[in-house]
Parts: sequence; structure tokens; C-alpha cells
Amino acid sequence: MSSKQLYTIRISMIVALGGFLLGFDASVISGVLKFIRSEFNLSDIQVGWAVSSITLTAVIGMIVTGPMSDKYGRRILLKYAALLFTVSAIGSALAGSFFWLIFFRLIGGLAVGASLVIAPMYIAEIAPAEKRGQLVSINQLNIVLGISIAFFTNYLILQWGESNSEWSNSLGLKEWNWRWMLGIESLPAIIYFLGLFIVPRSPRWLLTKERKEEALDVIKRIASTDEEAEKQVEEVSKSIIETKGKEKSKVSDLFSSSMRKVIIIGLLVGVFQQLVGINAVLFYAPMIFEQTGMGTDASFIQAVLVGLTNLVFTMVAIYTIDKLGRKPLLIIGMAGITLCLGLLTYGFSNATYSLNKEAVNKVITSVGSEDPNKSKIDEITTLEGKKFENDLVFKKEISKVIGEEAFKKHGTMISNAGTTMNTNLILFSILGFVASFAVSIGPVMWVLFSELFPNKIRGLAISFVGFVNLGISFLVQFLFPWELSTFGNTITFLIFTLFALVGFVFIWITVPETKGKSLEELEEILVKE
Repeated sequence: MSSKQLYTIRISMIVALGGFLLGFDASVISGVLKFIRSEFNLSDIQVGWAVSSITLTAVIGMIVTGPMSDKYGRRILLKYAALLFTVSAIGSALAGSFFWLIFFRLIGGLAVGASLVIAPMYIAEIAPAEKRGQLVSINQLNIVLGISIAFFTNYLILQWGESNSEWSNSLGLKEWNWRWMLGIESLPAIIYFLGLFIVPRSPRWLLTKERKEEALDVIKRIASTDEEAEKQVEEVSKSIIETKGKEKSKVSDLFSSSMRKVIIIGLLVGVFQQLVGINAVLFYAPMIFEQTGMGTDASFIQAVLVGLTNLVFTMVAIYTIDKLGRKPLLIIGMAGITLCLGLLTYGFSNATYSLNKEAVNKVITSVGSEDPNKSKIDEITTLEGKKFENDLVFKKEISKVIGEEAFKKHGTMISNAGTTMNTNLILFSILGFVASFAVSIGPVMWVLFSELFPNKIRGLAISFVGFVNLGISFLVQFLFPWELSTFGNTITFLIFTLFALVGFVFIWITVPETKGKSLEELEEILVKE
């Protein structure tokens, strides 16, 4: 591998650290929910808000930073994003109330939106055409690496806190476990900010600002020869000149007849990427595994497995995306997503819910310690041996007997004691679902976004379709706890299965192959004047 190739990879990896912070910031909340729910006495909607709040401001971040990056440059916006990640991590860790926790999570969402748009855009603009897919996918790799590391650090902090060792007690890892889970993100955020100082400006952006010598200098560090660098500069300059006399891009341009095909493809791929429920699985992983009857430690371990699966199969996607192409990966992955969600739905539908004598005693011990008059013990014993139709009826009846407040506090333990299902099937289905997503629509969507749209409106177009993608993501995350409480596990995952099936058909029929073509070539093929 040449020094120029190594340089391109190094720069891409630094820029893609924004993806790491994005993934970490979004998924670290999965380990925090159990603790803030009891500390702040949260409802299902508030739990959903704690998870989804960063997505709301991420939408705003995407709308604002895409056009701003066209005006001020990609690198400067990423530096501001790094600072916002730092403020968000420290502020969330120190939050004294649910309001302040959400406030600082919202700040982090602005950084998430900026990183989600600008990092893949920058990498696409600096990468050679034959390696663009792999290099842009580094950002997606870092997102899933961030998700995996967040699961892992959550588990470690939980274990260290329970160890009662002198050093962990001195740091308050047990008492302040969720605060440490959130605050540790500030370390990679600071590293990201410092690393961006050695990243050059985007050569394509420089050329739009008529800074040809600076752009040529950057491309010479990447292109195989000086002649190739000069050729690339001329090609991009020609493309810019051809569009320079035209009006400034605006939202209405996205819906022109020439853009209709690519905008519909971009929008629907972005919608289906979220409607399959990936962020419900990733950001609520411990909660989902606890629905199967696993204890807290086991659910955190399974969440780590989810993160590792996501990481491994994203690496597979990066290795194969420029070999197999974008569309084959999408078709294979969406087929796997549909199958695994179907198996997950089947697994939950065959679960049984009943409290045996041992489980009843556990409930009495937990609830009775908070009921000095022992008024609920007789009612609890009447539940022994009773079978419940599904998880909704089970939780409703238990809550009616012990009270809503007691169920909020002890509901997880009671569900663990009374739920019986094929946990191996559930685990296999979730891991298969995550693997299928990670090898296909997860990373491939962002590669498509960086390739489908013409140079003139790339920043605006990616911001727009990313806005829709994040809007759907927000709804999925926000409503997921409510869906589980209202519809139950089976119906919730059946809905995701049906969306996956429709997405599979759409991708098979409409998505084009973009492998191996320059951005200028793709513009000529896909955008018809």
C-alpha cells in the first residue's frame, strides 16, 4: 500500500471519528434507562423521550449543517460538532434532573446531525472512485464501533460498580453508574477535536471557492500521480463551472423533474432503513432481552453481543461493497432482515407467562419489604400458577395487584421470573437481524447518499433525505416503549417485519448500481435535464 493510500485512509479514519461519537452517544443511553427510570420516576413516554431526544435535534443539525458546510467548509463544522459532543457528555453526566439530562442530550443531537451529514460527504469528496465505497463505509464502521464500545463500557461500569472494590467505590461507580456511562464519552470527543486540526479542507469545496492551488495540493497527496491530480481538478472544475451560472440550489430543486428519480430512491431507502426497527433494537437492547426473562447482567451481556455482531458484519460490508456492489448487498441484507424479524415475531408469539411458587416468593420478598402492613401479600399469592395469555395481560394483572409504582420498580424482576420463551431463538433472530442490517442497508445507504446526488446540491440533498431518515428514526425510538406497553412484543415486531418485506421489494425493483463510477459520471447517468 502506497503512502498516498495510507494518507487517504488516515484522514478518512480521523473524520469518521465523528461516526464513533454518533454511535456511542446514541446507544450509551440503552444502559442508562434502567437506572434513570427509577431515579427520575419516568413513564414509558419519558423513557422514549430520553432515548429519542438526540434524534430530534439531530434533524435540526442536519438541516442546518449541510448548507453551512457548503458555505464555510466541512472541517470547521466537524470541529464545532466535536465541542458539542464534549459539552453534551459532561452535562448529561452531571444532570440533577430529567430536564437537564434531556437538555444536554439535545445539545449532543446537534453534533450527531452534523457528523451524520458531513463526515461521509467529506470522505466521498476526498476518496478515489474505486475506493469510495470502502472509505465512506469507514464512517458507518465507526458508528457501529461506537455502539459496540458503548454497550461494552456500560457493562464494565456495571460490573465494576458491583465489585465493591476500593477504587470503584472511590469513583462512585455503583452509586453513579449511569453518570459514568454518559460522561466517559467526553474523552473521545476531545481526541476528535484535536485530530481534526491535521485534516485538510475538502478539495471539491476548495474548488467551489475558486481556491484551485489549495485543492490541487490536497489532491496531489491522494492521487497516484501529479498528472492524475491535475486531471481530477480539471474534471471537478468543469463540473462546477457548468453549474455556476445556474441559480443557487434550493429545496424546490430537489423535486424538479430531473431529480425526481434519485430523490424518490434516496427518500424511500432512508425511510425503510429506519422502519425495520434497527434503532429500537440497538438502543433498547437490554430492555428487549429482559422481556425474554433474562436478568440484568445477562441482558447487558447479550447487548454486548449485539454490538459485536454489528461491528463484524459492518466490516464484511466494507470489504465487499466495492466487490459485490451496492444493490446485491441491499437485496441480500433486506431478505435476511425480513426473515429474522419474522422469526423474532414467532418467538415472542410462542412465549408463556406464569408465576410459579418460587417466582411468587420473589415478588412477595421485593414488594413486601416496601409494604409494612403486608396488605398485598395475600393478593400476590393468588397469582401462583395462573397462566396469562400474553405479555400485555401478564403485566396488566401484576400491576393491578401490586400497584403501578411498585411495578415500575420491580417490573423487570417480575417479568424475568414469570416469562418462559425460546431465548436461543430470540437471541439468534436479533443477532441475525443486526448482522443482515450491518452488511447491507446500514452502511450502503450512506454510500448511496454520497453518490446519487449531483455536486451542486449534494449538501442540500443529503441533508433533506437525512432529515427524513432521522425523523423516522425519532418516531421509532420515541414510540418503542409505548408500543411494547400498548401492543405487546409480538405485534410490535410483526409491524417491523411487514415494513422490511415492503422495503425488500422496493429495493429489488428500483435501486440502481453505482459501483465504480465517478461522481460526475453518476450525475450524467441519473440526473436527466
